[in-house]
Amino acid sequence: MNDNVAPILKPRSDLGIRTLSSVGMMSVAVIAIWIGGYAFMGLVIAVGLGVFFEFSKLVLGFAQSFPARALWLLGGVVYVGIACFTLMVFSAPFFGMTPAILLIAGVIGTDVGAYFAGRSLGGPKIAPRISPSKTWSGLFGGMIGAGLMMVAIQAAIYASRGGHVGDGDVYLAYGWGRLMLTGAALAVVAQVGDFFESWMKRRAGVKDSGRLIPGHGGLFDRTDGLIAVAFAAGLIMVFQSVTGS
Repeated sequence: MNDNVAPILKPRSDLGIRTLSSVGMMSVAVIAIWIGGYAFMGLVIAVGLGVFFEFSKLVLGFAQSFPARALWLLGGVVYVGIACFTLMVFSAPFFGMTPAILLIAGVIGTDVGAYFAGRSLGGPKIAPRISPSKTWSGLFGGMIGAGLMMVAIQAAIYASRGGHVGDGDVYLAYGWGRLMLTGAALAVVAQVGDFFESWMKRRAGVKDSGRLIPGHGGLFDRTDGLIAVAFAAGLIMVFQSVTGS
């Protein structure tokens, strides 16, 4: 064999391990949502701590001075902390898990819609220097997917309760059209969260935020959109409580 000729090896597919990891993550999330209460809150706290740990590693990878690192880490505490607090508030008995489920379902719908629209339609990139795979068609597909997913969840909850809306189900009184628009806005925020994490990874010179999840990277990689959406929802909730609107 000629030593000057490198052997051509076929890339090893990680579809199997990615699928198993996805099933495992989804199973844990579904069980926690189904049980609700402290089980869901415990999952949110555990994931939040993991995300902040990965956030901190990225910061240490690109922030050189102590003041810069301190500011970034403080920002991470606020960013991840408000997101986790919002999810826990939205899972409180008064809400009955409804807002938390809608947020999570909207982010899932965003990912699914963006994936299929981006793969089938392609087209111009949104920010190729930050995330080369993200297209405008994917964003619009994610907006539609998020809206449809939230409408589907609303319809399922309505059906399970015989068409009755409880006192805590204020988000179910939005109507399908308004919920579609809410889903579209949610998808945009989730995309911003994705770009934010991608920008941090590029600055830190890494592909993934961690290696905890086989085939998927780290917790921050999997929850970047949800963290951004929950953070934005938390800011809106604070603003409404302060202004009384």
